[in-house]
Amino acid sequence: MKKLVTLLCCVVLAASAASASAAGVNLAWSRCYGERSGTVNRTFACNTNVGSHVAVGSFVAPAGVTALSGNEVVIDLQSSSATLPAWWGLRGTGQCRGTGTPALSVNFLANASDGVCVDEFAGGAAGGIGAYTVGYAGNPARARLTMAIATASPGPVDADVEYFAFNMVINNTRTVGTGACAGCLTPVSMVLNSILLTQPFGVGNFMLSQGNAPSSSYITWQGGRVYESGCLADTPTRNSTWGSVKSLYR
Repeated sequence: MKKLVTLLCCVVLAASAASASAAGVNLAWSRCYGERSGTVNRTFACNTNVGSHVAVGSFVAPAGVTALSGNEVVIDLQSSSATLPAWWGLRGTGQCRGTGTPALSVNFLANASDGVCVDEFAGGAAGGIGAYTVGYAGNPARARLTMAIATASPGPVDADVEYFAFNMVINNTRTVGTGACAGCLTPVSMVLNSILLTQPFGVGNFMLSQGNAPSSSYITWQGGRVYESGCLADTPTRNSTWGSVKSLYR
């Protein structure tokens, strides 16, 4: 019997945070959750080094976000094995698929055909992967993404509207052949732990860290299993500036 994986995700509210009944975070493969054309599970034969898989994050904001300037995202990954397989060493020194061109990247370009999810920043956001840590709290890996727009351009977002946040891209490099990394077929689960909606200093941030709908904040790989209970959250609650974001990705 496969070991059941537990990824723990809880609601953590920043001091300046507020909540609304429809507010929350969403994650889906290939398309924004609200488009209803993405999938919860991704199956891959692990037989090629070509191609990629895109996890799309989105959010529904609570009322009161008047000057959104960026997002800080935390995503947790956990496998059904005792340790995270080498294939999921996606980025960073010493990781099997992290050297050369890393297997993990991120972009902030919404699908042009989206009819439900709104790109608040209209393609004008910039940022990247602040960290990808393997072995966080034992088995899981944790990805931290940060993005922002120029501080002169923050604007309000509507409550109960789903907004596109990011595309997290996992490519198939070093899956087969010489130098291949083991563990592609191992079931893995991913939880969009939180998105911190940042606003200019003094306005206040909003923390979102539970699904907008039941089970909407996680996706699976090769049939992984997820139970959303307990708490695994360590998200910073700080105001971000455009300058600090740019300094991470020069």
